[in-house]
Amino acid sequence: MFTDFIDGPFWTFSVSVFAIGVIWRLISIIRLGVPGDLAVPREDGGAGGMRTILSRFMARPAVRKRALLIVVAGYMFHVGLFALLFFAQPHIDFYVDRFGVPAWAGMPRWLFILTAEITFAGLIMAWLYRVMHPVTRMLSGIGEHTASWLVFFVMLTGCLALLEQYDSLRVLHFFLVELLLIYFPFSSLMHTFTFAFSRNYTGATMGRRGVDA
Repeated sequence: MFTDFIDGPFWTFSVSVFAIGVIWRLISIIRLGVPGDLAVPREDGGAGGMRTILSRFMARPAVRKRALLIVVAGYMFHVGLFALLFFAQPHIDFYVDRFGVPAWAGMPRWLFILTAEITFAGLIMAWLYRVMHPVTRMLSGIGEHTASWLVFFVMLTGCLALLEQYDSLRVLHFFLVELLLIYFPFSSLMHTFTFAFSRNYTGATMGRRGVDA
């Protein structure tokens, strides 16, 4: 009964909350608009925005020098999580089954396990930095810690579900994923989508003034 609920109605509910919440948050940002700029533009704002979006994927030398640990941890976690979400074979099979998309090539099992270990290490390093560094500790609230631990347990139960010996592990993993989907639009995890807006705004504004942001 519980398994049917998790695989059926609760899945539909969680996906609906995620989709509606994300769309609502993005529309709210777009509706805010931007203040008018009466200065004569020195450069095209669109080019400056795109440049900033792309350039921010690489940490600047000064940042790498002063905070190398968190930079490395960030790459380990974000790149690893992207690979797990879209190239782990169990996830590909799930997308094909639930959404009817065409299948694509996934990672071999050994690479999946290695990527998961790297991603775990990056997440743990980033969280330890958050609680140990005086500035990030002060800036972090219950929401940031909740997001980190929820993602951690989603990944942990996903790895345990690979054993494929107990269906309860798969159900637990799926249940935590659904909780994450519900929590996502109302948390700092929304930066998955909003980072492009903030980078574009900064880059476009500075670009119009002739500043390389």
